[in-house]
Amino acid sequence: MNKSWIAVASAEHVQRGRAAGFMQVCHGKGGPLRRLRAGDRVVYYSPTVTFGGKDRLQAFTALGIVRAGEPYQYDMGGGFVPFRRDVDWQEAQPASILPLLERLALTAGKKNWGYGFRFGLLEICTEDMAVIEAAMQGR
Repeated sequence: MNKSWIAVASAEHVQRGRAAGFMQVCHGKGGPLRRLRAGDRVVYYSPTVTFGGKDRLQAFTALGIVRAGEPYQYDMGGGFVPFRRDVDWQEAQPASILPLLERLALTAGKKNWGYGFRFGLLEICTEDMAVIEAAMQGR
């Protein structure tokens, strides 16, 4: 059975991955990506537009399905060689998390709803993924 995941990155970093068909998490660590399997669904949550920025976004910014294959390293230059995983990104529009907070099992009734996102990759239930997907596809 396929799983559903939320990955966390700035919108600018997510856009780079969407354009090239990959994802990275946790500053390029390989361990979290090894938890994913081909066919798993992944959605990116972007707390900000820019990495380390104060430009709050708090939106889901990409939706896709993990491709077959293992995580691999890619040399981005300057000694940074992060792990990546290939993803088939779907057509979707960014969707604010704020109107979904009480509809998602992950965040409903939680004052500090963003706490879990600090881990960079977290598994979510199928029902939460359906709510997020509907919001991103305008349904």
